[in-house]
Amino acid sequence: MTKALMVVTNNPKFKKIQRATGIWLKEASHFNKVMADNGIDVDYVSPQGGYVPIDPLSLGTDDMDATDWEYYLDDTFRNEHLAKSLKPADVDPQDYQVIYFVGGHGSMTDFTENTELAAIAEKIYANDGVVAANCVGVCGLLPMRTADGNRFVHGRKLTGFTNDEEALNGLTNDVEFLLEDELSKAGASFVKGTAFEPNIVVDDRLITGQNPNSATGVGEAIIKELLQ
Repeated sequence: MTKALMVVTNNPKFKKIQRATGIWLKEASHFNKVMADNGIDVDYVSPQGGYVPIDPLSLGTDDMDATDWEYYLDDTFRNEHLAKSLKPADVDPQDYQVIYFVGGHGSMTDFTENTELAAIAEKIYANDGVVAANCVGVCGLLPMRTADGNRFVHGRKLTGFTNDEEALNGLTNDVEFLLEDELSKAGASFVKGTAFEPNIVVDDRLITGQNPNSATGVGEAIIKELLQ
């Protein structure tokens, strides 16, 4: 049976400013919905295990649709997946065909240098699985390495939350780094789409989305890849 592993942050606060953060709900709920609709079980893992915060701004009435409400009100999602996420040591990469790094600015703090999570993703990819990430969660790809020690993202086409989108959010000077810049420095071929419009980039078994509105498309691209 095909299984997907969703990587989520434990970080509830921006590092540089007094502002709450966490996962962006839509990036988890919409991806999970695509997986569920296709009969794929999903587990959640976080850097420390346990509690996973939701960015309060992602719970605004203008941002939440029927899928977001479905998951937000679901006891299993809140009381199991987000309250009792797995630790990296709990995960056997052999059990998963997909790994997906969920965005939200919290991930900038605990994904970017996390070699434990990177090692899980590297093994899933080496086993012919799919590595996917969305929005700020694409920073989870930065610590990954290839078998010969090179940066995993080097020479790969991908996308993620853009400098323009951070500027439109008013967060350019408040985030720990600009993701577009860091991916480009790491040798990635960054593919920028229109701000806050869905943009999904597929490079072999690497699938990335630009922003929260890309989460459904990332899930659908994964399904298409798995069916090949």
